Parts: sequence; structure tokens; C-alpha cells
Amino acid sequence: MKQVIFEIKSNELIARSVYKMVLRGDTSEITGSGQFVNIKLDGFYLRRPISVCDSEDGELTLIYKVVGKGTEKMSEMKIGETLDILTGLGNGYDTSVSGDKPLLVGGGVGVPPLYKLAKKLISEGKNVSVILGFNTKDEVFYESEFAALGASVTVTTVDGTMGVKGFVTNALDGIDYTYFYTCGPEPMLKALYNASVTGGQFSFEERMGCGFGACMGCSCKTVTGNKRICKEGPVLNKEDIIW
Repeated sequence: MKQVIFEIKSNELIARSVYKMVLRGDTSEITGSGQFVNIKLDGFYLRRPISVCDSEDGELTLIYKVVGKGTEKMSEMKIGETLDILTGLGNGYDTSVSGDKPLLVGGGVGVPPLYKLAKKLISEGKNVSVILGFNTKDEVFYESEFAALGASVTVTTVDGTMGVKGFVTNALDGIDYTYFYTCGPEPMLKALYNASVTGGQFSFEERMGCGFGACMGCSCKTVTGNKRICKEGPVLNKEDIIW
């Protein structure tokens, strides 16, 4: 973990209530896809945990949805302003077990951490398929960015306004995959757990206190005992999960 002051390079709306923020600063502690950062905001007691979408050459890309006062304040921040950020948090995804044809499944703001993961898997020579799930067309983002990496991309929307109508599990048929990685809301994760036919890794979205394992506020039960989502997670293996 490292505390870093980042400068905002850009902060733009990319879908309904969804913003992309690019920052400049020391990203050396962000070593794996699936990790997160914890952001200090003036006037708020707790930091805000946000998944890392990408980090490279001193640039950090975050994608976040405005869901409360903290993220609303973030959306109003301007180029040149700075943020106090804890970096290098969480365990991240393990790509060594992916096989040749990994599948990435993201729902809503669970999509961003899969982008850095897709880059890594493709750099390893893997044939990557991606399913991106949203409620409706105006919430869709990063479809073209995943495609530009060389991934095969399928979009699902609950109302059918774009791509496959329904949930991410409705797009599983016909996709040949050796392993899967996923991040999104818990109902989606549970549905994918039941529908999947291989092993996989799940990144959980959880309310956190400290974000680095001291307060025990985000502990959950697993097959191998209690684990802290912020420390031993946010990524858990399929076989460890207790619903």
C-alpha cells in the first residue's frame, strides 16, 4: 500500500451517471488487475474504494458511477485538482489458471477492473471473450475499448435496447471458455456461479471502512474461514465462496 497525491488529467461523463477519471501520479504499487484504490475526499470521513480500470506509465484510470454524495463530489472535480489516494490495495486476479480461452463477465461498474485484466491476458497470448451487462443502452460503456484490445465482445441489456436481451447469463450459450473472471453486483455473481461450467474468480463489491484490513468491517465467510474483502479479496475463487 502506498499513499500518493494524484493530479486530475481528465474527468468526463462516458455513460449515464458514469464518469471516467484519468490521473497522473505514482502507480508503482498497482501491480495486478483487479486491485482497487481508496480515495480521500474533503468533507467525508471514509475514503471511497474504486476499482482500477487501468494503470500505466504514471497514469491511473478510474471509472465510477455517481451513487451518492462522495461520487457526486468526484464528478464535479476539475483538471488540475489533486486527490489523496491509497494505491496497491486488494489481491487482484490470477491469470496463471486462465487456460487458452478465458471469459470475462462484467456488470455495470463491475466492468472497469476487467479492462486491465483483458490487456494482461491478451498480452499473454490468450483468446479473450468478454460479456458486458447493463440495464439499458445509455448505460453501456467500454464496448469499443475491449474490442480494440482484440477481445470478442458481447453486450447484454436487460431491456433489450442493445445487444442480447436479458442478463449476462443469457449470453453464455455458444461461448467456449476454459475459465472465467467476473465483477459486478452480487445477484449477477450468484447467477453466474450457478450457470458457469468451469472454475472462476469473483471480485466482490463491498462497503469498506479502512480499505486495508485493519477494521475487519468487510469480512465474509468462505470455505477456508473468514476473509476480508479489502485484504484477502476483493477476488475470491469460485470454490471458496459460500452464498
